[in-house]
Amino acid sequence: MARKKEKKLTPARPQLGDNVEILSAGEVLESAITDTLETNYMPYAMSVIVSRALPEIDGFKPAHRKLLYTMYEMGLLKGNRTKSANIVGSTMHLNPHGDAAIYDTMVRMGRSNESLLVPFVDSKGNFGKAYSRDMAYAAARYTEAKLEPVCDELFRDIDKDTVDFVPNYDGTTTEPTLLPVTFPTILANNTLGIAVGMASNICSFNLEELCNATIALMKDPQADLREIIPAPDFVGGGTILYDAAEMQNVLENGRGSVRVRAKWSYDKENNCIDVTRIPPTTTVEAIMDKITELVKLGKIREISDMRDETDLNGLKLTIDLKRGQDPDKLMARLYKATPLEDSFACNFNVLIAGQPKVLGVRSILLEWIAFRAECVRRRTYYDLQGKQKRLHLLKGLKAILLDIDKAIEIVRNTAEETEVVPNLMIGFGIDEVQAEYVAEIKLRHLNREYILKRTEEIEELENAIADLEDILKRPARINKIIMKELGDVAKKYGKPRRCEIMYEIPAAENVEEEQQIPDYPVHLFFTRDGYFKKITPQSLRMSGEQKLKDGDEVLFTCESTNSVELLFFTNHRQVYKSHAYDFADSKASMLGDYVASALGMEEGEVPLYMVVTPDYKGWMLFFYDNGKCAKVPLSSYETKQNRRKLLKAYSDKAELAFMRHLPEETELAIFTTNNRLLLVGSALIPEKATRDTAGVNVVALKKNAKIARVTLAEGLELTDAPRYRVRTLPAAGAILREEEKAEQLTL
Repeated sequence: MARKKEKKLTPARPQLGDNVEILSAGEVLESAITDTLETNYMPYAMSVIVSRALPEIDGFKPAHRKLLYTMYEMGLLKGNRTKSANIVGSTMHLNPHGDAAIYDTMVRMGRSNESLLVPFVDSKGNFGKAYSRDMAYAAARYTEAKLEPVCDELFRDIDKDTVDFVPNYDGTTTEPTLLPVTFPTILANNTLGIAVGMASNICSFNLEELCNATIALMKDPQADLREIIPAPDFVGGGTILYDAAEMQNVLENGRGSVRVRAKWSYDKENNCIDVTRIPPTTTVEAIMDKITELVKLGKIREISDMRDETDLNGLKLTIDLKRGQDPDKLMARLYKATPLEDSFACNFNVLIAGQPKVLGVRSILLEWIAFRAECVRRRTYYDLQGKQKRLHLLKGLKAILLDIDKAIEIVRNTAEETEVVPNLMIGFGIDEVQAEYVAEIKLRHLNREYILKRTEEIEELENAIADLEDILKRPARINKIIMKELGDVAKKYGKPRRCEIMYEIPAAENVEEEQQIPDYPVHLFFTRDGYFKKITPQSLRMSGEQKLKDGDEVLFTCESTNSVELLFFTNHRQVYKSHAYDFADSKASMLGDYVASALGMEEGEVPLYMVVTPDYKGWMLFFYDNGKCAKVPLSSYETKQNRRKLLKAYSDKAELAFMRHLPEETELAIFTTNNRLLLVGSALIPEKATRDTAGVNVVALKKNAKIARVTLAEGLELTDAPRYRVRTLPAAGAILREEEKAEQLTL
C-alpha cells in the first residue's frame, strides 16, 4: 500500500489585531557612536568623495564621464544631433541618478550655456546661460545635442585597451573608469565639487597655454610655469588682476585667490556704461540686486537707471548715468562694493588613484603626464599584440607558398573536415592558429598573386613590430608621442585668451577712495512708532504740519548734518548703526522711513530710542524698574569694522524703564510712580565699560514703585530745588508738592 504524501502546513500570516510576539521588539541596543559613524556615515562620505563630487585625473566626475561615453557610443561624435531626451534616457544605463540630474550635467557642458572654456556638447536650443540665474534652460524634449569635435581627443584609441573598463551598476554592460584624454582636461575647464568634509574648486586655463606648459614640464619638470601660464582664463572673459604671490601659490600648491573684474565701455552718446563681461563667480541678477541696494541706501547717487540688455549677441548690462558724472570713478566704486569685481577661490582637490589630494598646477600636470604615458604604453602594447598575431598568420601563409598544390591535395584527400587543420599542421609544420587561417582562405584566393601580396606585408609588420617594441623600451619615445599629440591639440583647438591680465592696478585705485557723501544741514525726526525723517531746512520752511500715523508722535528732533551717525536702540536689546545719508531726504508731508524695515531688524523688533552723534562722545544712561542705572560710554558702541548691528546693547537683568543720551555731565530729574522726585548729578553715577552691565542702585524704591521718567533738571520750575537734590546714592528722593507737580511737563 503506497504511502500518502504528507502535506506541509505553512503557518498563516499574522493579521491585523492578532497578538504576535516579535523577538527583540522594544529592546534598546547600545552602540558606540564611533561604530555608527564607521558603519553608516563613513561609507556614505566615501561614496560622495570618490564616486560623485571630486574630479579624477582625466578631468571628469563620474556623471560627466558616463554621459560623454554614452553619447560616444550613440555615434554622436560624427553623426547628427539627437534629442536631449534620447541622450538622457540612454545615459541611465550607466547613471541611475534620474533624468533631471543627467540633463543638468549635459546642460552645463553645452557650448551655448557658456559654463566651460572648452565645451564638450554641441548644443542646439535653449541651454540657458551660466551668467544668469533667471535664464532657465528648456526641457530635454525641446533641445538637441551631439559631441563637439574636441571630444575626438577624449576617446582617441579608447577601443585599444588604453583604460580599464568595469561593469555598470546592474552588470548589463561596461563603462570606462577613466577617459584616455590627449590633453589635460582637468585644468582646461573650471570644476566645482562639494563632497563630505572637503571640496574642490578648479579654475580653467587657456588650452594652448596649458598644452605648452605640459610640453615644457615633460622637457624639464622644474620649468617656470609663470612664463607660460601667467593666469587662469575664464569663458566669461573679464580682467584678471595679477598677483604674483597668489599665482605662485596656485601653480605650486593648488590654493589661492584670483581677482577678476568685469569689462565695460562708456557710451558717450547715450551717457551710459555697458558691462559686457563679468566674473565667473557671479550673475547679472546678483550684480543688479547689489547696485539697486546701494542706490536705495543712498550710497550710489550717480546712477539714474539700469537694465539688462542681454540678447543673441551676448551679455550686456547697461547703467545709465546722471548728467556730469565720471564713469571711471563710478566703476572704481562699483568694483569695491559689488560683485563686478570678485575673487575665484582656488582649491585644486583631485582624486589620484582614488585618494583625494590638493595639488598645484605643476603636480597635476605631472600626474597627468604619468597617466597619459600609461595610456600610450597600453595602446602601443595593444597594437604590438595585433601586429604580432597578424605576422604569425602571414608566416603560416608564407609556408604554403612553397607548394600550393600540396595544400590543395591535403585538403582534398582528407576524409573528415575535422582532420583538415591537423593534416595541414603536419604537412607544412605550422601551428593550429596558422593552419586554421590557411584552411579558411577562399578558393579564389588560392593564386600566387594573392599569396605574394600577403607575404609582402611580413617585412612591413616586422619593421612595425620592432618600432613598437622600441617605443615600449624607451620612455623618451613615449614622451615624444605625448608632446606631438599636445602640439596637435594646441594647433587645432587652441584659441586666444578671453581674459585680459592687468599687471599693475592704476595708482588712483590703490588709494582707498573715500565715499563722496554730500554733507549739508538737515533736520532729523524720530517718532514713537519708529519712523525717521530727514528734511532739509529749505524743505522744512516750505512745509506745513508734520504728517504722522494716527496716534503717533515725534519723540526726538534736532538740527544736524547729512554725515552724522545714528544709533537705534531696540526692544531686543540690540543697537543698529547707520548714517543720516543712508536715508533719502524726506518731506513733512511724508511719513518717512520705517526704521525696522530700512535696517532689516528682526521680526517683532522695533526701535525705542535714537542717538545722533558725530563723534561718539558722552554716555548712555539706562534706568531699570528695580531702581538701578547703567552709565555706559557712547564710545563703547563705536567699532573699527563699521559693524551695522551690535548685540547686548544694554542689560537684560531687569526691565528697562528709561534710556537717555547725555553729551556731557549734567543734573537729572528722576520721577517715580509714587510721586517722588530726585535731582541727581550724573557725575555721581559711576561709569561702566561693559555695555550690558546691570548698573548701580540709584533710586531707593518703595514697594510697587517704579521709575516713571527721567529728564534734565535744567528748565524745571521748582520752588524748593534743594529739597529734592541728593548727595549720595541710592536715595529715595522727596515727595513732589502739589503746586510743583502741576507745573511739570510730561514727556
